[in-house]
Amino acid sequence: MSQESIRKKVDQILSESPIGTMATVKNNKPHSRYMLYFHRELTLYTATDKETDKVEEIESNPWTHILIGYEGEGFGDEYVEYQGKVSIESSPELKEELWNDDMKKYFSGPEDDSYIILKVEPTAIRIMNKKGDASKELHF
Repeated sequence: MSQESIRKKVDQILSESPIGTMATVKNNKPHSRYMLYFHRELTLYTATDKETDKVEEIESNPWTHILIGYEGEGFGDEYVEYQGKVSIESSPELKEELWNDDMKKYFSGPEDDSYIILKVEPTAIRIMNKKGDASKELHF
């Protein structure tokens, strides 16, 4: 599979499956949770409250491992294995751009000081588990 084909497949999976896990490190141990992701090209974004454990964990260790796309059908489901470095973003423009009404459960609006964005820049991306095929890595 060509790099262009891999990139297109990664984009398709990210577009079709916005929910995935995010693993951080808490007390020197992995700590995972489900997150809702937005993406631009290969960069992932996810909203969170600045007072969460994950923010504290990221401030101590900015590296993450994310899984996105598993459909739950079993053997043969494709998914993206994504490794990256997280930064904390709070620009009003980005917060406004990523805001949606579902976030009203957690924040008063895009101007809420508690609402921040985690930006994840990829360091490694692989497509996994297509009917037993070997993983396919996107090179940077």
